[in-house]
Amino acid sequence: MKMKEVLAVILAGGAGKRLYPLTRDRAKPAVSFGGTYRLIDFTLSNAINSDVRKIFILSQYKSLSLHRHIRQGWNILNGEVNEFITMLPPQQRINEEWYTGTAAAVHQNLYSIRMMRPRYVLILSADHVYKMDYAKMVQYHEQTGADLTIGSIRVPAREASRFGILQTDGEGRIKGFTEKPKSLEDVPTNGNGCLGSMGIYVFSMDVLADVLERSCARGGGRDFGKDIIPSMLRSHRVMAYPFVDENKKKQSYWRDVGTIDSYWEANMDLVSVDPIFNLYDADWPIRTYHEQYPPAKTVFAGGGDGKRIGLVLDSIISNGCIISGGRVQNSVLSPGVKVNSYAEVTESILMNGVQVGRHARIRKAIIDKRVIIPPGEEIGYDLDKDRRRFTVSSLGIVVIPKGTVLPAVSISSTYARKRSDLVPAFG
Repeated sequence: MKMKEVLAVILAGGAGKRLYPLTRDRAKPAVSFGGTYRLIDFTLSNAINSDVRKIFILSQYKSLSLHRHIRQGWNILNGEVNEFITMLPPQQRINEEWYTGTAAAVHQNLYSIRMMRPRYVLILSADHVYKMDYAKMVQYHEQTGADLTIGSIRVPAREASRFGILQTDGEGRIKGFTEKPKSLEDVPTNGNGCLGSMGIYVFSMDVLADVLERSCARGGGRDFGKDIIPSMLRSHRVMAYPFVDENKKKQSYWRDVGTIDSYWEANMDLVSVDPIFNLYDADWPIRTYHEQYPPAKTVFAGGGDGKRIGLVLDSIISNGCIISGGRVQNSVLSPGVKVNSYAEVTESILMNGVQVGRHARIRKAIIDKRVIIPPGEEIGYDLDKDRRRFTVSSLGIVVIPKGTVLPAVSISSTYARKRSDLVPAFG
């Protein structure tokens, strides 16, 4: 099997409603993660590290920042030897609809897919955090003679409603598939939980074209999980591929960061003393676009009162950050963040260009780009007050949307900063 025969199709058009308000102004795959990355960077890095060199990205919802990120950070392949990463927004080639489901999106682009003459089509989601060698999955697909292979992972029974649940025989062939079951009564479980779909598919090209065209001719087939996969079980050889983690840790790591709480938790995974997701493996690099910022720095080693100290503990601090007499602990700071004197930031995610005023306190918060926290402000300490102003998740994570202007707190205006002082940050 040669990876030159593989075309990857990344589904990146979802609105990500459960991540609102982080998805108010951008597609879910373009949401910042881990300081310098976007969510789509993990899928793209897996593809490049797996020697996949032909990639279509299907975009739709609020895709401006996603398109810009791909153009700036992923223009790394050589078109002269038929390598590419190409954005494919809805083209209405087949009908006048937008993408109305995962299968419908791929069906609308069958013309473009066929033009590449792939033997296998690798269909991927753009909003999960994990490391996986797709070449091993394609090889498994070929060796088992499958028409469709589905990446699978063990999930606790209590989380079955979030996944497509697979039922397999002793050889790994899928005999049953239930998309996001509401009840566990008919779901096969054992001591290790359920076998869930990762939303990763390998299709033989002729099979993919045939099932999509037949299904769409009947007026259905808009979604792989709900429509296409269940209809294939009796007529095709559909196999489950067990997830093989490339993370080099004892515990396998795969995260669906589809909610505010899961997104916050996954970021907090990165700042633990021994992170269970390894960003520092030179053999499996995670690529992204790096904006031009100076190095991060801390300022002040203690003022006359002994409290004015630029201090960072167990945190990710990106380029351009200045911790100017404040304290940051167990947090993720994106480029261009400034934390001023006597301010405290704990268990929080601060995105590009956020400014934290003097004496402000932030705890368990996600603050989107270009927000200025006024001097003396407190976020995450009075959740009833925060709910009246912002979104607060079930775990008590406070989310402040991009560009929010907060009123000044009753404190000396000496510490107030002008918006013109911000480092520019876009997307």
